[in-house]
Amino acid sequence: MLEIGNIREEKDRIVAGLKKKNASQDQIDLLEKIIFDDDRRKSVQTQLDNMLSQINKLSDEIGILFKTGKAAEAGSLKSQVASLKEESKLLESELKEIKDSLEDMIIQLPNTPHATVPHGLKAEDNEVFKLWEKPMPVLGSDALPHWELAEKYGLISFKDGVMLTGSGFPVYKNKGARLQRALINFFLDEATAAGYQEIQPPLLVNKETARATGQLPDKEGQMYYCEKDDFYLIPTAEVPLTNLYRDTILQKSDFPVMLTGYTPCFRREAGSYGSDVKGLNRLHQFDKIEIVRIEHPDRSYDVIMEMVAHVEKLLIKLELPFRILRLCGGDMSFNSALTFDFETWSAAQGRWLEVSSISNFETFQSNRMKLRFRDDDGKTRLAHTLNGSALALARIVATLLENHQTPQGIKVPQALQTYTGFDMIT
Repeated sequence: MLEIGNIREEKDRIVAGLKKKNASQDQIDLLEKIIFDDDRRKSVQTQLDNMLSQINKLSDEIGILFKTGKAAEAGSLKSQVASLKEESKLLESELKEIKDSLEDMIIQLPNTPHATVPHGLKAEDNEVFKLWEKPMPVLGSDALPHWELAEKYGLISFKDGVMLTGSGFPVYKNKGARLQRALINFFLDEATAAGYQEIQPPLLVNKETARATGQLPDKEGQMYYCEKDDFYLIPTAEVPLTNLYRDTILQKSDFPVMLTGYTPCFRREAGSYGSDVKGLNRLHQFDKIEIVRIEHPDRSYDVIMEMVAHVEKLLIKLELPFRILRLCGGDMSFNSALTFDFETWSAAQGRWLEVSSISNFETFQSNRMKLRFRDDDGKTRLAHTLNGSALALARIVATLLENHQTPQGIKVPQALQTYTGFDMIT
């Protein structure tokens, strides 16, 4: 969530950022209410501090009177202390109500975008940051989309997934299952070789964890919820991985914190329909390798470009045509200050499919989870958090199958062959 000090000191910049993010007028109007309530908080806090100081002073005087045998004089002071303590409880209660109200308002505000984020309201307004430089694949007239290839070669059963669970839960079989496992191991090995520490986190998290990384309350409708246990199925490994450092104070020497993890991801994808959801295009359960960075604020915008380069290298090794988009303000997530999306070309469908999103959240998540570091002056500051998909498997599999299909079968990229144990799917 936004820092209240920034709201007070840089209100005009915050307003401009919220407008760029396509925030509602109601959200923008909250800024004045937040500043008003923060003034109230400061006033009540000052009253409470003065009262507690007075209580301590009187208590010291009472102690001296008792030591000097003047217990009778101490009686009247004790009555004053008792009365002040009752008043302080009321102030403490009022202060808590104001703080809770402030947090309830601030949590409704999206992160403000970085200066480099382009203006725009929808995906068509995103900026092409980089484009695949080699010729695009050209398929014959008999080329098949991945869902037909999956059926032809016995790789994926969408029908079995519907029977077992419902649509959006495919069953991978034979070389399809081995391809999944190969990609998972390939992506994890590439991440650990780049310096990321591998973590295997839980797939269920509590509300505090989901709230700390910004999934709640923004994405509550898209998460699967286990009501009896009050747990949420994770939509991405970002949630548990980043929360490993909740309520933590790092030293500067601890940077960089680099984490990676493979998990299944669960998303309700409510409201999705049409050709976008066919085959592997949009699933309720899919596998993904996540990379997470916790960084010094001075380094985070260099780091996001390192993460972009890491994902680009993966796609080059997989021989997949790609483009990188810098998302416009209106197409960015609630939490992000800057996001780069990677899309691979689906040759049989004739469209781009998103396979990775890399974001810098600056202090938006760390402020919620109280993730701080101690600077050279010994003061605590909020760290910056970043994360990215490296990579999401479902659409990678879709474009691998489509772009590498030949009359003889589906070629396996050389980088994967040691993981699959075969170089062709026939």
